[in-house]
Amino acid sequence: MAQQIRTVITGTGSFIPGRIIPNSEFLKTTFLERNGTPFEKSNEETVQKFKEITGIEERRYADDNTLASDMGAQASEKALEMSGLDREQLDYIIVAHNFGDVRADNRRVDMVPSLASKVKYHLGIKNPYCVAYDLPFGCPGWLQGVIQANYYIRSGDAKTALVIGSETLSRVCDPHDRDSMIYADGAGATVLQASESDHDSGILSHAARTDTETQAYYLNMSRSYNSKSDDTLYLKMDGRKLYQYALSNVPGLVKQSIEKAGLDLKDINKVLIHQANEKMDEAILQRLFKLYGETEIPEGIMPMTISKLGNTSVATVPTLLDLILRKELNGHDINPGDTVVFASVGAGMNINSVVYRMPD
Repeated sequence: MAQQIRTVITGTGSFIPGRIIPNSEFLKTTFLERNGTPFEKSNEETVQKFKEITGIEERRYADDNTLASDMGAQASEKALEMSGLDREQLDYIIVAHNFGDVRADNRRVDMVPSLASKVKYHLGIKNPYCVAYDLPFGCPGWLQGVIQANYYIRSGDAKTALVIGSETLSRVCDPHDRDSMIYADGAGATVLQASESDHDSGILSHAARTDTETQAYYLNMSRSYNSKSDDTLYLKMDGRKLYQYALSNVPGLVKQSIEKAGLDLKDINKVLIHQANEKMDEAILQRLFKLYGETEIPEGIMPMTISKLGNTSVATVPTLLDLILRKELNGHDINPGDTVVFASVGAGMNINSVVYRMPD
């Protein structure tokens, strides 16, 4: 095979906040129905049912003085250190997020300057040709940034890119909404570089889709369920419809990305999927295997962090990858030559999937 430009991951980093919020913190919460009436079930029953469905036992919140751009910069420092790349050689910085820098004492969105510009500033990069921009794409934002960076690199327009996912979801959720227990804060970053190789490695393929005909507002922003609250907008979701949408569409898109790479399911060593609901992810994996006529799922093929980290949106998958590569996720390894699927689903409704082979 002739030498080709490949896009490979040379560094990863993550920022996991130190503030741990166990499920017991929500026992004193006043949960309300959408019409503002008190929720009938006791908090004990509500919290227990929540854990059974989502698998979440605790989550991490950022300190009040820490912003999404701060977390993104700290995750990036670790990724750059691992890669050994001179930061002045970066061609692109792409920051995936959805709500900008939301302050703990002011819930209004702050996107000026862009988070990518703030990260570039925090990293002390002087090179004016390092282009920094933001990418709002729902939870699949980091992976979409990886897809875009791959295009830049494969075209020869760029040799390096830093792709970051950072979010403080704890600051945009309605404290009276049961779904607020899902959300958490964090950041993950990856350094992507061009590599000439005569065999398949790095990013092999991708697939993506956006469905809006009836699905556009499965996640949306609206006022608190507490009628006495001000006009602040909070993140809301139609959990049942989102669950059904994910199960119906994610497995097929993942299969499409595997087929585009010229591979079979048996060639996949790990599936790193966005995590908002443990049972949903398990059902997605089961349906993926069913599409191939398989019923036996290899143990450990889908590592999970949701029980301790909650749903960190765009940070979920890059954080998961970083923990595995740094051997900080017990029982999981990704070795040279392994083939990994990254997949995510979120607001839009957007889905994407990337097939990646670790360089030898």
